[in-house]
Amino acid sequence: MGFSTDAIHAGQTPDQVTGAVSTPIYMTSTYAQDELGVHKGYEYGRTHNLTRQSLEKNIATLEKGKYGIAFASGLSAENAILGLMRAGDHAIVSNNVYGGTYRLFELIMKDYGLTFSWVDTTIVSNIENAISSNTKMVYIESPTNPMLNLTDIEAVSKICRKNNLICVVDNTFMTPFFQNPLALGADVAIHSTTKYLNGHCDIVGGILVTNDDKLHERFRYLQNAVGAIPSPFDCWLTLRSTKTLAVRMKQHQENALKIAQYLEKHPHVKKVIYPGLRSHPQYELAEKQMSGFGGMVSVEFKDFSTAKKVLNNVKVFTLAESLGGVESLVCHPASMTHASVPKEEREKYGLTDSIVRFSVGIEDVEDLIADIEQALY
Repeated sequence: MGFSTDAIHAGQTPDQVTGAVSTPIYMTSTYAQDELGVHKGYEYGRTHNLTRQSLEKNIATLEKGKYGIAFASGLSAENAILGLMRAGDHAIVSNNVYGGTYRLFELIMKDYGLTFSWVDTTIVSNIENAISSNTKMVYIESPTNPMLNLTDIEAVSKICRKNNLICVVDNTFMTPFFQNPLALGADVAIHSTTKYLNGHCDIVGGILVTNDDKLHERFRYLQNAVGAIPSPFDCWLTLRSTKTLAVRMKQHQENALKIAQYLEKHPHVKKVIYPGLRSHPQYELAEKQMSGFGGMVSVEFKDFSTAKKVLNNVKVFTLAESLGGVESLVCHPASMTHASVPKEEREKYGLTDSIVRFSVGIEDVEDLIADIEQALY
């Protein structure tokens, strides 16, 4: 089936009792058993929920995967990935990832005996050079947050297979509509469903997708044992949202490209970072491994005072954390999403105080451009 058809139908069938087309919200913590040891495949709400199963199947299908395992947040999904490792294991990670990822890995999990090498994964040889005898995993974001650096997923996947490493790709920014890491050879795709997959700024969630039976078995065990599951209502809201993912992503991208082109010519702008611009250093890779360029635009203004002016004066854009909603958002990564990353580390990969991250929504683009313009003057 095509993407839009799968988005609307995968994992969803009319309710057998009533014929309801919309998947029911199964708000139950437990299930009646016919007799001792005999049940209908459902025992306890943490372990089984049909609304959650429908969401997992839906997103797994879109991501060209066999299994989806949903969690209460993107970070709880990341924590499950770290459940594949043991004390003494080592992971190689893209040096510019979401600040919460850095916080979880570097400031929490190191205390449990895991070690991490933060490398520029845009240069694939850096990954090869960082591999050691205790390396277990390569974790990449592509594009990264917020510098929108790209990593060659197919090349990294080959390195991982050669060295018996688990390849994990955070695909939150691109969504399955624009990029499919599993089809490029990755073992696991991870999403913060809070962002584009839900797209309406009204839930928090995460999901892992894999084709590997053993990884799925471990993730499913962790999902149940740790219990960081999304509520049935949050699953239903996200399932409602994936139906419109294709049309939303098309509009996000159309608006983002126009805003990137407008800002690239602006006298108050030092640099625009957007994979759909030919000025992006990995534009050719973007065309190769992605079918689109997404809705995120990062802009380095000429100085911090100009960036602050934009952040404080926009009226249609909302100054807020998060991204990927139909509403346009703007944030200051250095003091918001990446505040937990030391300043010297941020600046190593170019995240200065003058950078503003735009999550371009699906409003009329003329209104968005006018909003940025009035904020600057």
